[in-house]
Amino acid sequence: MLGDATLPYPMQVATWNINSIRTRLPHVTQWLQDHVVDVLCLQETKVIDGDFPLQAFEDIGYQAHVYGQKAYNGVAMISRVPLQRVRKGFAAILAADRVGDLDAQKRVISAVIGDICIVNLYVPNGASVGSQKYDYKLRWLHCLRDYLQQLLAEYPNLNVCGDFNVALEDRDIYDASDKANHIMASAAERQALQTVLGIGLQDAFRKFTAEPGQFSWWDYRAASFRRNLGWRIDHHYLSDPLYERAISCTIDVEPRKLEKPSDHAPVIVEYPTP
Repeated sequence: MLGDATLPYPMQVATWNINSIRTRLPHVTQWLQDHVVDVLCLQETKVIDGDFPLQAFEDIGYQAHVYGQKAYNGVAMISRVPLQRVRKGFAAILAADRVGDLDAQKRVISAVIGDICIVNLYVPNGASVGSQKYDYKLRWLHCLRDYLQQLLAEYPNLNVCGDFNVALEDRDIYDASDKANHIMASAAERQALQTVLGIGLQDAFRKFTAEPGQFSWWDYRAASFRRNLGWRIDHHYLSDPLYERAISCTIDVEPRKLEKPSDHAPVIVEYPTP
């Protein structure tokens, strides 16, 4: 319930593709202790649920809800207070015949905290334009629209976050001049994501800065981070009422400077005390 004294306000919700919880666990737990984020949405955990290091988070005052698979994909929600209505996969909302094979990969989990429904996503990469994996990505995004539309009807305050593997605008890429047919920037991917956002979602980060050169992912190759050859593909998309409430949205590049880092940086949105 809104204003419940047990809820953490002001509230911070973060998203971070950590590219293996086993490899990055010390980075994640230290970051949580340094930042005291209320809900952390992780992607690419790459472990089955039984192998997720729950105790490491409990030791620092957090609880975890996980939805993973061996070696690939996987999402988790780490929180300081109990989450409600935790739902895993598209099929938790949509009919099985609509979902088809799209839940075989563990990529979506949602939960409620206070009056906010948080959806944590790891959108398929797509590999290369025109490939089977690319077609799968487009189908997945089309299903995502249906999924979020149903959630939005239930929860007017919707925070959809995660690694979307799409740079929606040219200013979200270090050099967009040759990326028109590049994975994560092709017209079909951008249109599919725009269709998702068309249900009534807005980019929290762009509420606070219009500047180019702001990125959340840098390839490990070609000294991309040092040269800031990045992409902004990790997002918080908010329903209209929640967009109005948001008071900041930032990218924390510091974890990308660590030894053996994830190639992504955390993105944090903050809401004020109601």
